Amino acid sequence: MIHRRDLLRLAPLLAAPLLARAADYPRQPINIVTPLAAGDAADRAARLMGQELGRLLGTPVTVTNRPGAGGSLGTQSVIRAARDGYTLLYAQNSPLTVRRVIEPEAADYDPLKDLVPLGLTTRSPSVLAVRKDAPFKTVRDLLDQARKTPNGIRIGNAGPGSVGDISVQLMNDAAGVTLGSINYKGAAPAITDLLGGHIDAVILALGAVGTHMSAGTLRGLALSSPFPEFATVPTLRQAGYKADLLGVWFGFFMPAGVPRPIVDTVASALEKVARDPAISAQLLPAGIAQEWKPASGLAEEITSEYGSVRDLLAPTLKSGK
Repeated sequence: MIHRRDLLRLAPLLAAPLLARAADYPRQPINIVTPLAAGDAADRAARLMGQELGRLLGTPVTVTNRPGAGGSLGTQSVIRAARDGYTLLYAQNSPLTVRRVIEPEAADYDPLKDLVPLGLTTRSPSVLAVRKDAPFKTVRDLLDQARKTPNGIRIGNAGPGSVGDISVQLMNDAAGVTLGSINYKGAAPAITDLLGGHIDAVILALGAVGTHMSAGTLRGLALSSPFPEFATVPTLRQAGYKADLLGVWFGFFMPAGVPRPIVDTVASALEKVARDPAISAQLLPAGIAQEWKPASGLAEEITSEYGSVRDLLAPTLKSGK
């Protein structure tokens, strides 16, 4: 039987190989796992940042797409990865907050214990958008109409538990109305139905509807956070309500247990990447804004959002709806 005092004596010996590898890190390619489909705007962001990260660290950086289960599959694969600093996770908030509330059996992990946050690097606002000929000129117009006709306003989203689906419930709570949340299998069919007049509005990531807004076929009524290209579109709080739409943010993580010198090395390089204006210029047209929050800020964002979503959805989850 091994006593605790013997384990304490062995600890430095067990840690020595990891610390030795940390001293000459990196000495092999780094892989970024992202629980997103290849080819979308967020995937492009991962590849752009990965390329610059590799340049700063002096090693090749690859990107592996591992979508599925709302992002939980890719997240769990990184949790199980070797703790040597050569596997990173670039994930959006859904698998780190929302999925843990609505599907705790599938997302049975704690991102602040099973992962090491490195920093929040990018944000894509969600937007409440209507057709150009819609009678609602402002978000207040839409919510006033919803107050007169409960469930009469139908708002499409990208799927159950998406930022749009959660945002409809946030709006109902903030404004005391009853909006209908219509779940689609992705953003494209929701936009098609909106343009065809089958629903009244959508709440989707800005990257999905930004081109329609720029072309004038859709009008933005509210954003989850300000965005330079659409500076005249307010947030819900700016419009006078007590909560904002839920937006999409992205952060980098490593498996728990990676030596601190490696964590600090990668986090420092990521901060430079997140502040790079050349990358920002390529991402803004896709509806993605660069933003840097260090590990502590990312941890606070996860804790706060998880609590808010849990409290918001608690009555629905208890009723089994």
